[in-house]
Formats: sequence, structure tokens, C-alpha cells
Amino acid sequence: MFESMLKYQDQMWQAIGETFVMVGISIGAAVLLGLPLGTVLYFCRKGQLYENKTLSLVLNSIVNVVRSFPFLLLVVALIPFTRFLVGTAIGTMAAAVPLSIVAIAYYSRLVEQSLLEVPKGTIEAALSMGASKAGLVFKFLYVEARSGLVLGLTASAISFISFSTVMGVVGGGGVGDFAIRYGYQRFETEVMVYAILVMILLVQIIQFAGSTLARLLDKR
Repeated sequence: MFESMLKYQDQMWQAIGETFVMVGISIGAAVLLGLPLGTVLYFCRKGQLYENKTLSLVLNSIVNVVRSFPFLLLVVALIPFTRFLVGTAIGTMAAAVPLSIVAIAYYSRLVEQSLLEVPKGTIEAALSMGASKAGLVFKFLYVEARSGLVLGLTASAISFISFSTVMGVVGGGGVGDFAIRYGYQRFETEVMVYAILVMILLVQIIQFAGSTLARLLDKR
């Protein structure tokens, strides 16, 4: 295996970089769009402050459809949209498009669950102090739920790494694609083991960092 590591070290570093690009973009999409979407899902629920059955039904349906859609089929189905958005359906940037869409839906549901754990007394206290809508969200809800939000993002990032392993279908590259091309297709088992160990290491690093940060943010 050590010989394989030396032989394919350039390709492996490139694959790791491609994985970081895909996962990094998807995490960014999850935070920028999944976080507000999850917040809207929370507020529109029955019994919540801004209850809206119609909007809740529509948004929940969209999120559920995206989350339940087989990922590989979703990648193929989104090829026209991906080509329109980034100008190509092949490559790392193109692979990040379907991954980002899944990330938004996946994280929004985790955000909703985290916000549901915030005591209703917190919202009542915020409203009694005259907090604005933005203040209610950023100064109370997100502050109270910050530990759960970080843990949710950590779990999402690990899932995104798993999803990224199939992005070789559209030439997205990544560690998973490296394992298939240089390990499986060339019958070099040690190369596949090498790639698997790298994936495990990446997941462990992300999990440790996320858990540590969540523990530091948890003031309960």
C-alpha cells in the first residue's frame, strides 16, 4: 500500500481537492439557503408564530421529494439545469450543483428539528422584550439552537462526502472516483483500501471538529 501511496500521490491530492471543492460548495449552499429555508419551515408549522399551512405544505413537499429522490438519478435528471447554471454538465463545478440542491434540502430539515428544540418560553421572552423578526431569529433562536445547528451541519457534511463518491458519473472526480478508476477498474485492491482510509480520515476530522465546536457552543 505504501508503494501505491507514492505512485498515486499526485492523483490522490487532486482527488482530495476535488472532494473539498464539491463538499465546500454544498456546505456553503446549505448554510446560505438551507438555514433560512429550515427557519421558514419552522415558523410555518402548525402552532408556530407565523403558521401558514399552504406555504408549509409546499415547502415540506419540495424538501421531502428532494431528500427521497435517489441521488444518482437526481444527478442525471439535473443535467440540463446544471448545464444552464454553470455552462457544462461535466466537471467538479457541475457535480457541485446537484450536491448543493440535496444539501439545501437535507440541512433545512435538520435546522427545523434543531429550532423545534428551543423552548417556546424563549420566543415568548423575546417578543415580550419587543424583539423584531430579525432579532427574534438571530439573537434568540439561532443563539439557543447553535449547538444543534453545528451538529446538524457536521452530519450533513459527512453525508455530502458520501454523496460525492458517486460524482464520477459526471466527471466530478473526488476520492470516490479515484478509488473506482485507479483501484477497482485496475484491480489494485490496495489502492481502493488507500482511498477508503483517506475517506475515513476525512470523516473523522470533520466529526471531531464539529463535535468539539458544538460542545464549546453549548452553554446549557
